[in-house]
Amino acid sequence: MAMLCPVPTAADSDADVISTSHEHPRAFETIFDRHFFAIHRFLRARVGPELAEELAGETFTRAFGGRRRYDTDYADARPWLFAIATNLVRSQRRAEARRLGAYARLDPREAVASHDEAADRRLDAADRGPAIGRALEALRGGDRDALLLVAWGDLTSEEAARALDVPVGTVRSRLHRARAQVRAALEEGIHDG
Repeated sequence: MAMLCPVPTAADSDADVISTSHEHPRAFETIFDRHFFAIHRFLRARVGPELAEELAGETFTRAFGGRRRYDTDYADARPWLFAIATNLVRSQRRAEARRLGAYARLDPREAVASHDEAADRRLDAADRGPAIGRALEALRGGDRDALLLVAWGDLTSEEAARALDVPVGTVRSRLHRARAQVRAALEEGIHDG
């Protein structure tokens, strides 16, 4: 007689669902359903749409494979998933550097956005795209990771610290430094332009 998989409810924490998935692997689908969009959105911003799909899938494949090592003291699995995604991005660092360099060289008058993206963008953001790309490219890797986890991943400083496996004070320092560098680069771009 086959044992039925208990269906996780919205009230179940991610830790509860992951624990259930040890005996009932299909329960892990709930983690995918809850967090795929946020992980995919973060990865899309980091590596572009083509690679985001692949890395998002790989993020959940690795999470599923490593679910027995998940620390169930943490109810929310988002920082753990973002850590996996960030590590995958690190593996793609050279490609990311080339992509950010391309943003830096982009002529905003030649940029054409898709209908979905165009609806979400403001005109001044398109004009500042090259400067933002240059500023992000110039950041140290740890500073860039912290900034993008908070800005594009919508993580708190505490969650980003967990994702990067560093103290929260380190993340706050990296955020402060990264924001200051990006702000200075954008201000310099305004004065140069």
